[in-house]
Amino acid sequence: MTDAVTLRRGWTTGTCATAATKAALMGLWAGAVPGQVSVILPKGENPKFEVVGGRCSSDQAEAGIIKDAGDDPDVTHGAEVRVTVRPSNGGVVFRAGAGVGLVTKPGLPIAVGEPAINPVPRKMMEEEVVALAVTYDRTPDVEITVSVIGGAELALKTWNPRLGIEGGLSILGTTGVVRPFSCAAWIASIHRGIDVARASGLPHVAGCTGATSERIVQGVHGLPDHAMLDMGDFAGGLLKYLRRHPVPRLTIGGGIGKMCKLAQGAMDLHSGRSQVDLGALSSWVGQDLTDCNTALEAYTRVGPNLTEAVAQRALKQVKITLQGADITVDTIIIDRAGTIIGRAA
Repeated sequence: MTDAVTLRRGWTTGTCATAATKAALMGLWAGAVPGQVSVILPKGENPKFEVVGGRCSSDQAEAGIIKDAGDDPDVTHGAEVRVTVRPSNGGVVFRAGAGVGLVTKPGLPIAVGEPAINPVPRKMMEEEVVALAVTYDRTPDVEITVSVIGGAELALKTWNPRLGIEGGLSILGTTGVVRPFSCAAWIASIHRGIDVARASGLPHVAGCTGATSERIVQGVHGLPDHAMLDMGDFAGGLLKYLRRHPVPRLTIGGGIGKMCKLAQGAMDLHSGRSQVDLGALSSWVGQDLTDCNTALEAYTRVGPNLTEAVAQRALKQVKITLQGADITVDTIIIDRAGTIIGRAA
């Protein structure tokens, strides 16, 4: 297995859009799109990028950058981020081209109706406009249209539809760098989901550990898609943010193994970072389960007495983590077939 230390970093869609903007502007103002450009990232790094599909005329220019996500399993890896620039009627104006979404719900850092181009990428592109305007003695009045080839289809594999970003991807990044398998990025997505839910006035959200539990919990409570927070293993990231940004009601759902770990107080439910304590399970049901290999085997032996105990203790741990926040909570445990095998409220 590859050592995480050796994993290769990549570049955000925001960095790619900035590089494409710089190349296109050089085409618009200097008459030729370069074959390579470099950009300065928020922390001072200065990576270089190969430019594809550069073309220009007297009134507009365009350039593309192929997104390299490094060793991160990013859905946009290999996609072309393309920018078209033309003069504006004043200042820097951002447009969503094909494959870039529009914001349709409040709660995101970009206003409703705006292209889904986040603040840091906007700032990076604006800084390139200002710098190049000085270099070429131009006024920094530019319309920047950002597109992602195939972005509408790729967006269906992301949180964007739930967050109210319609028609394509978001142009993202705070540091300009993609760090492989970033826990921070996942948790940030959870936080944005909570922000959107709160801004939309949703009275009930749910955090689930996987697709099956999510499907069942959503059906049980009749929740809309944007109420479903993709918690995964990051129970702590969800609960600690809700503690400071509460909603009226929360459901936590998952399979027996991960819900056991939550019941035992784990806030990171990944198999590499927390384990089921079979001794604790034994004490909960008054039966020796230490010879079991998994929580599922323990459930097969004990039945509903175990899952009801786990659901109750998971509920208790959730409330402890919420630290008195005014949130009504319930927990649901689901087996792999999608059957509810434990509940607590």
